[in-house]
Amino acid sequence: MNYGLILGLISVAFSLMLYTMDAHTTRDTTTQVIGIAVMVAVVLWGIYNFRRANNGYLSLGEALKLGAGIALVSGIIAVIYTALLANVIDPEFATKVADIQKASDESAGTLSAEQIKQRYEGTINFFWISYPMILIFNIIIGLLIGLVGGLIFKKQRPAY
Repeated sequence: MNYGLILGLISVAFSLMLYTMDAHTTRDTTTQVIGIAVMVAVVLWGIYNFRRANNGYLSLGEALKLGAGIALVSGIIAVIYTALLANVIDPEFATKVADIQKASDESAGTLSAEQIKQRYEGTINFFWISYPMILIFNIIIGLLIGLVGGLIFKKQRPAY
């Protein structure tokens, strides 16, 4: 749980930094890569320290649980932050995200004007769907990181 709190707090601090730079609505690849790299580092750090605390032993199942648990706690913090951002800090956040999506759709030229309008309105009206999606995405990524970390750090107890 401690590593989930650490990851959550780092993620919120990073998001607040982006907010102060007015970059919190951008879909920049660099910010996404940084976020995932931080998540990988913190989850692997948690798995490694769990192994150290258990006399150097770690099963794949334990690593998966740790990865999912750390990601879940971090995801809950991210949902709380996103709700605060969208409702208190920047009440126009959903509209800004929809505007960016609309501009992207218009420049791509693959959707009709009516489809773009429906998508724009859907983004604003159904923004709340992003909250469970944050949790689901975090848990899936946490499981994948836990799987990789478990394969790297796995060491079974002797069967004697």
